[in-house]
Amino acid sequence: MSFAAEERGRPNTEDYRVFFKNAEGKYISPFHDIPLYADEAKNIFHAVIEVPRWTNAKMEIATKDPLNPLKQDVKKGKLRYVANVFPHKGYIWNYGAIPQTWEDPNHKDGDTGCCGDNDPIDICDIGSKVCSRGEVIKIKILGTLALIDEGETDWKVIAINVEDPEADSFNDIDDVKRLRPGYLEATVDWFKRYKVPDGKPENQFAFNGEFKDKGFAIDVIKSTHDFWKALVSQKTDGKGLNCMNTCVAGSPCCCSTDDAKAVVNVTCAFGAGEPVPSSVDKWYYYEKN
Repeated sequence: MSFAAEERGRPNTEDYRVFFKNAEGKYISPFHDIPLYADEAKNIFHAVIEVPRWTNAKMEIATKDPLNPLKQDVKKGKLRYVANVFPHKGYIWNYGAIPQTWEDPNHKDGDTGCCGDNDPIDICDIGSKVCSRGEVIKIKILGTLALIDEGETDWKVIAINVEDPEADSFNDIDDVKRLRPGYLEATVDWFKRYKVPDGKPENQFAFNGEFKDKGFAIDVIKSTHDFWKALVSQKTDGKGLNCMNTCVAGSPCCCSTDDAKAVVNVTCAFGAGEPVPSSVDKWYYYEKN
């Protein structure tokens, strides 16, 4: 199963979008139409890369837009770029989302005591390859970190691309501790402080910032998949999310190929992008608490 990304609009502007197609060339939603599993028997999952490692543009699946293309987040009327909090340059992993999952804001998690953040579950791919924006990869799950982001549960799943040369050596979170010393500590530090340059307090974590293992992480993914099933079948309040899809059998939001094409056709053709603002390269320095 293969997928392709199609850029529309001009990069580094508010009209920029990345749409997705399946192997048949049919437009699809990366949120709803890409299957959760790449190989269910082996617990191999799909992941949609929103932000390649070392980059700063806060790209994300547009959960409230038809077909849920990638677009850049906007805050206070400006495109959002994640700050460089020393010693971290941009994102320190390939960052993305697991399709067909949903952190339900109507559900209070029994472990974190907080409701979900209304998004697909996030992944941090620690493989050596720097992925492309919109690339769909197959991942092994290694563990998870429970970020509490402004009072909401926001799971960060640690994973590795199955095509990584070292993927066979990574099977659980302890392998990351052993083979990537300092990486998990850097991950906690990144998530704790990345919003501080915006004037916000440091983020908090459940479990005292300790990572949970592979089995725990897979259970979290499966539970968010169940929440997604209720969402796409409109059995729960989607809080304004757009469930338009082209492949989900039985979904009341399943649309025709022509309807999907129409969504893409009203967007701007791909063109030359604007330069990234020089302020994106600024470094921020803070004492660690």
